[in-house]
Amino acid sequence: MGWTLLAILFFCVQNSLAHDEYHRSPRNLYKFALPQNRMEATSTYWMNEAQAAIEARLEYTQVEGKARNVVMFLGDGMSVPTLAAARTLLGQRENRTGEESHLFFETFPTVGLSKTYCVDSQIPDSACTATAYLCGVKANRGTLGLTAAVPRWDCPASVDSSSHLESIAAWALADGRDAGIVTTTRVTHASPSGAYANIANRDWENDAAVAADQYDPELCHDIAYQLVHSYPGNQFKVILGGGRREFLPNDLQDEEGTPGKRSDGRHLIEEWQMDKIMRNVSYQYVWNREQLHSVNNDLPEYLLGLFEGSHLQYHMQANTSTEPTLEELTETAIRSLSRNSKGFFLFVEGGRIDHAHHDNLVELALDETIELSKAVARAAELLSEDDSLIVVTSDHAHVMAFNGYTHRGGDILGPSDDTGDDGVPYMTLSYTNGPGHRPHQADNRVDVTHDENYRELEWRSHAEVPLESETHGGDDVAVFAWGPQNRMFSGMYEQNQLPHLMAYAACIGPGLHACTSAAAQTFVVTIFTPLLMLIVCNLFN
Repeated sequence: MGWTLLAILFFCVQNSLAHDEYHRSPRNLYKFALPQNRMEATSTYWMNEAQAAIEARLEYTQVEGKARNVVMFLGDGMSVPTLAAARTLLGQRENRTGEESHLFFETFPTVGLSKTYCVDSQIPDSACTATAYLCGVKANRGTLGLTAAVPRWDCPASVDSSSHLESIAAWALADGRDAGIVTTTRVTHASPSGAYANIANRDWENDAAVAADQYDPELCHDIAYQLVHSYPGNQFKVILGGGRREFLPNDLQDEEGTPGKRSDGRHLIEEWQMDKIMRNVSYQYVWNREQLHSVNNDLPEYLLGLFEGSHLQYHMQANTSTEPTLEELTETAIRSLSRNSKGFFLFVEGGRIDHAHHDNLVELALDETIELSKAVARAAELLSEDDSLIVVTSDHAHVMAFNGYTHRGGDILGPSDDTGDDGVPYMTLSYTNGPGHRPHQADNRVDVTHDENYRELEWRSHAEVPLESETHGGDDVAVFAWGPQNRMFSGMYEQNQLPHLMAYAACIGPGLHACTSAAAQTFVVTIFTPLLMLIVCNLFN
């Protein structure tokens, strides 16, 4: 037994050394590896939980049409305090006090809250949450498209197809609709990967990363490979984001000089193109904003756009000649997918809200939130509320605090009107942990307003606990809904209910559908109720 524990400890330490640049793997990840409730390791448990919740809602919610199109917007790390601060910044940029402002999606008719914990973790990451809100099943931290029967890094266990989950994108494809993904991160990053990948470690974005963890990439295919060669990713009509390096061999540089990361010699962009040639369909690969605008004039059946070697640049720092905005990417995707008369599912992520928070770069985090709002507004302009459902949410919170007693209209990015008991100012927006920590000087905190780069874009707001990367928060996150069945998204619920609610509205995937519920209600109103009344009348006559 002792040797087994030592082996597990060694395995944890070894694997915690390599991680996504913003997401450290916790040292005690395997301390509580087994689910507290073993039924939670099955897909059936979470599927039944979601369907029971839909049935409960139908007792007080009227069926309201069918969604031909579904667009899910995700603000990665977009906590409720982030929303409040972003709307205030938006208003102050428009020369108003700010607090009374709103982000576009905050005007949606329905608002709910979702609980974000993973099966094995009180505070989640973007992989287990993506599995929840795209596949309808809660999972273990760091895993994608797998049940909680598979621990993180367990390549052999992940090969068992009984642990594999289907996403709502696959449900849409099975119904003859189209599907696509848009993100400001790498398209192989955790959130978008939830739409197509089944993998035991979110960091296995290329084959070299799999091999670095002592596993065979031929046994556990990396995320980029799955996107190009496996269902449903190889059927996506639109793939727009960053991450060229995950698709290129390590002896090749991309168009902007970023070296590839693959050790297998494969050029997956060319393989994606060859697949479309073999299927005799039109296609286009683009890598900059000008090419994206050009292709809008004659959209192909399949579009792959990779605009950076890694993540797209922050909006406020972007090269506007090469870098498209999230709003532009969203419009291209919707125009492309709208050509299918049966409809589509589109996943859109504002992924760099999360990254800015991890670095305690508060202005960039809020600006990325505003950019997401612009993309949602454009989607609502392009789609009809009668047949298109738009859902906006977050995967998890962050530990940015909105604090102090500042006067109405006070600079949201500035210090509070108050000072600490030590007489030192503190910021209205600060963090409980992260790289913005300043060690105390003598008996006092550091006055961050005296920093040489104070208020520059890459100035870090104050953090209490020193960490290389700020952590996620365990708060519930908001859900906003617009379009058919939007009322179904009210209340408080588990995050894994989201794809089931979207599928209910769109009449796709497993479980209850609005179409059948509407038919049942129509039968009751038009046939059963009049018939019952006729029988009752005959009894009394």
